[in-house]
Amino acid sequence: METFTFRAMNTSVLLAVDGDSYSAIGLQEVRTAINSFEARFSRFQTTSELSQLNRSSGEPVRVSADLMEMLDLALRYHRSTNGLFDPSILNDLKRVGYDRSMDQLHAGSVPSSQASASQPAPKPAFTSLELDHLNRSVRLPPGMQIDLGGIAKGWIVERAARILNQYADVCAVNAGGDIFFIGEPLDGFGWEVYLEDPREATQVLMPLHVRSDAVATSSTTKRAWKQGGEPRHHLIDPRTGLPAESDWVSVTVFGASPVKAEVFAKALLIGGAGEAESLLEAHPDLAYLAVDRNGQLSGSQNYKEYVYEFEIHPR
Repeated sequence: METFTFRAMNTSVLLAVDGDSYSAIGLQEVRTAINSFEARFSRFQTTSELSQLNRSSGEPVRVSADLMEMLDLALRYHRSTNGLFDPSILNDLKRVGYDRSMDQLHAGSVPSSQASASQPAPKPAFTSLELDHLNRSVRLPPGMQIDLGGIAKGWIVERAARILNQYADVCAVNAGGDIFFIGEPLDGFGWEVYLEDPREATQVLMPLHVRSDAVATSSTTKRAWKQGGEPRHHLIDPRTGLPAESDWVSVTVFGASPVKAEVFAKALLIGGAGEAESLLEAHPDLAYLAVDRNGQLSGSQNYKEYVYEFEIHPR
């Protein structure tokens, strides 16, 4: 197994290939593609296509086919998660201090935001986003700004893996816990993924031997900061406009699509144990593992379809 790592999307990206038939040119092509996608869809880059859309002030904006695809997916998953996945929380993210990249927040290179995190202002419903497929244009209602964040990362991970697969039959792309596997390693034991303890990043709860397809993890501890001495994290509960208060600290979702796995990892973490059954009722293709504040594991009944050996007692 050969690996290649670099920094992108404010996280560590790992490319992996197994077998002798791969090309270093392919690894570099994937890195270039990821950097290009980030430049187009990051809210932190003022010249990005997404930033231009967020500055549109209610006027229709012509967008790329890629951005239109992501917005279509976002609307679909907003509805299928009963609104728990909501990209229109960007103003809330900024209000609680996530107004620059996580690398900048952690480096302290920019003064901490002094914005008030008291009461969120009313905002248009995400479903009022207008997509004109015929003219490939988008209109954000006045007052709406969107952050594609995780869904864009899942989309980029899959695109990158498809490119890498042109150079290697067995490969994977991992961007900060959003992973897409193509093929299975030649040793027959599957892909090894380490389930981190979200309370202590240096500790591993257990290794997983995962089959091909996608894995995504969402956590309230990875992208966290303090605002006015108060702890904050990036998972905004759209029902309150504030960082979610959940009985879970992290959720890992397994499925065929990295986009869908990313979306439901976030929605399950925000909704917590009380929402899990209703969220997944119409999505038997997904499985999950959750870690609570005490480090205890729980999971869906079908997790064994995605891992080789794993011993927990699912709820």
